[in-house]
Amino acid sequence: MKTTYTIDPAHSSAQFTVRHMMITNVRGSFSGVTGTVVIDSEDSSNSTVEATIDTTTLNTLDAGRDAHVKGAEFLDVEKYPTITFKSEKVEVTGEGEAQVTGALTVHGATKDVVLEVEGPTAEAKDPWGNFRIGASATTKIKRSEFGLTWSTALETGGVLLGDDLKITLDVSLIKQAA
Repeated sequence: MKTTYTIDPAHSSAQFTVRHMMITNVRGSFSGVTGTVVIDSEDSSNSTVEATIDTTTLNTLDAGRDAHVKGAEFLDVEKYPTITFKSEKVEVTGEGEAQVTGALTVHGATKDVVLEVEGPTAEAKDPWGNFRIGASATTKIKRSEFGLTWSTALETGGVLLGDDLKITLDVSLIKQAA
């Protein structure tokens, strides 16, 4: 049986972590995550995930850094206002665990990635009468594979900004009427 859910942007987010100066991690997040998840409880291979992230909602808790990352040297949000993911394969790997393989498009470049998913949770009724589930997904990408190559060499060796980018999605999903 297939059940369709929509991502609730008010209760969902995407976060990223990148190494800064080879000594610490810097985090950022995006709000405005939207999309649709179809779950086939009898055959997970018929399940699908589509998500869109509004790049203009970037927040790293530093206005200057936000402006730089939104600019042409990084995300170029005027030219690329969204990041998208479209599943190609969904596979349940254990109790409350799945792998979702799909096409991630960032900065105009599309690459296949594997999302390691925790969930979905058991369905619960919210105070407004909606039925919801939740899930978290993580993956790691190389920013350079998506054309995000800006960095600079450090005087002490190494680089200002690492190439590895860890991505985490936390989504609340609202069940749609059959």
